[in-house]
Amino acid sequence: MVSKKHILSDSLFTVVTLMVVFWVNLFLVEQYDTKTMTPMIFVLGVFLVSWRTQGYVFGIVSSLISVLAVNWAFTYPYWAFDLISPECISSAVVMLIVSSMTGALTTRLKQQEKLKAEAETERMRGNLLRAVSHDLRTPLTSIYGSCSAILENYDSISDERKRRLLKDIQTDSQWLNRMVENLLSVTRVDADTVRLSKHSTVLEELIDALLVKFHKHYPNQNVQVTIPEEFISIPMDPVLIEQVLMNLLENAVFHAHGMQNLRLRVELKSRKAVFSVEDDGCGIPQDRMNYLFTGLLDSEAPVDSTRSNMGIGLSVCRTIIKAHGSELKAVNRPDGGAAFSFALEMEEIGNVE
Repeated sequence: MVSKKHILSDSLFTVVTLMVVFWVNLFLVEQYDTKTMTPMIFVLGVFLVSWRTQGYVFGIVSSLISVLAVNWAFTYPYWAFDLISPECISSAVVMLIVSSMTGALTTRLKQQEKLKAEAETERMRGNLLRAVSHDLRTPLTSIYGSCSAILENYDSISDERKRRLLKDIQTDSQWLNRMVENLLSVTRVDADTVRLSKHSTVLEELIDALLVKFHKHYPNQNVQVTIPEEFISIPMDPVLIEQVLMNLLENAVFHAHGMQNLRLRVELKSRKAVFSVEDDGCGIPQDRMNYLFTGLLDSEAPVDSTRSNMGIGLSVCRTIIKAHGSELKAVNRPDGGAAFSFALEMEEIGNVE
């Protein structure tokens, strides 16, 4: 069903187009005293309306209005209607044919685009299910194996071995919890919109909360933090932005092999706070850049054999940042490692509550 928004948009486009066509023809008549182009210009206007609007209604209406306009202003006797003249009838027939054919063509094209989009959605859903099942299977298998080993050999294995197996269970459980958080975030995210709960957030408080949460999971991983000394307030959804930064830091822990330094940097540039997470690890393979933010394991992409595939998290991150009016970018640093960055508009000091 066509929404009111589309009806208003199509109506406005139709009115503006017909007015432009009418005044262009008046200009040509006044300046060059020629009416030879009048029918063709009105036919062009009808074509544009039929092509731009949905369905047949606006094209047919614009055809009838165009016929009346030509008959009234550009056919003798001027500024009067003569609806039974052969020119009027032939113009009406031609314009109705143009509008009907164009409406049929555009309707068919839109239907094909809709079918193509539905097919792409199904393909993406299948890929997403495959990616999720792959990501969940490995840690679940590890947890099951460790639990079975402890239960079946409880008296025969050493306490140190038990601690290692329990540590593996804890690590895999933490990762599963993060995956569930990402999947729950997807319920707040669709292809175009995110339901944000925006309010003024102090940068220092956001970073402090993030680091407390991060070091709780990764006590042995140091993060070098660089933020401006001045008071910074940013309108954002702090829960989602914190999750974005958390995912970026976790991805570095899991995927930046050989990393020695992990940095979280916030810089001020033109009333924007630029967040960046940088590492000096192995960098991002160039063949993975094309689908880094898709959230899908492309059929031609190599499947990640580790338990921590980063695609779904980055897909959520990109959509969250897009909803905040920015773009999440990833680059390989010249001196080694990768950097992820995005920028958020800062709040004017006078607006801080």
